[in-house]
Amino acid sequence: MNEKKAAQVKKLEADAAILMQLIREENDIQTKQKLIAKRDSVQRKATTIKNNRLLSREAKRELIAYSFIAPNFIGFAIFTLVPVLLAFALAFMNWDGSNAITFAGFENFKRLAKDTFFGAALKNTIIYVIGTVPLTLIAALALAIVLNQKIKARGFFRTVSFFPYVASLVAITSVWSMIFHPSKGPVNYLLLTVFGVPQQDLPKWFSGNLVLLTLILFSVWKYMGYYMVIYLAGLQGISAELYEAGGLDGANAWQKFRYITWPQLRSTTFFVVVMLTINCFKVYDIAVMLAGGGDGKLSNSATVLVYYIYQNAFNYWKLGYSSAIAMILFLMVLVITIIQFRYEKKLNA
Repeated sequence: MNEKKAAQVKKLEADAAILMQLIREENDIQTKQKLIAKRDSVQRKATTIKNNRLLSREAKRELIAYSFIAPNFIGFAIFTLVPVLLAFALAFMNWDGSNAITFAGFENFKRLAKDTFFGAALKNTIIYVIGTVPLTLIAALALAIVLNQKIKARGFFRTVSFFPYVASLVAITSVWSMIFHPSKGPVNYLLLTVFGVPQQDLPKWFSGNLVLLTLILFSVWKYMGYYMVIYLAGLQGISAELYEAGGLDGANAWQKFRYITWPQLRSTTFFVVVMLTINCFKVYDIAVMLAGGGDGKLSNSATVLVYYIYQNAFNYWKLGYSSAIAMILFLMVLVITIIQFRYEKKLNA
């Protein structure tokens, strides 16, 4: 070992001794842990120089760990991160995909305030989110509580409840289209024959004001099985001793749910609400498949934000304007998610 390395080792050992002294004098646990970690790092550097290694054992382990992560991260960076960053940049540009890109500043965002179609898409998306999130939450929790009990054919009913989530979207939307067909569907037939609704007053489920209701009901039916599984996992993590103690205190079923089940499922519910909210804001395929008709085009009463982004980008080739809409959607989801996280943090404080 040459003189330069020897001097480095000597300095590092002196720093480690100083840190050790500070550790002994420190009373705060968090500060002491930070000092211990810093001292360990200094000692590793000294050992690496002493043994003439390019990398310490810890550094080699970290390098191996990052090598496993690298393929996935590279794919994410190329196919997701870079396109997202380019979309943010395009929000301030004008580009039709063939001519030169020109700087537009905030013009794309100013146009949004005057765009009635954007307003309709935003309104429909918000209504869809407000309707779908609580209904799916309630349905999934109710299913989970029922199917967590010891009942006959419990596995069968769990499978049936989960089936809509894994079934082909094309197949199940076709079935729903037939069930709710205005003239040939069994739902309207029952309304006509059993409830006496006149022919001209039969609801048109896939047009007008009812289309959003149909989308909400379909989404609840399709996704409640998936979130039911998440709630089942949460329910099975609750200790049975809590329910036994509640029973000894005379608590009924509702009181057990209110004071035991619901508080214990708070973290699970938080996860479900966040994921549901994000997924509902991203709705596209359900709207197109269920309300798009033969040509896949949505009416103003069924247009959602993601569909409007697609329409501007690939039908009208207004790539800058569609990127501006995408940025608005991103900011909406970001703000709502931050509010949810802060509310959850406040509850746990």
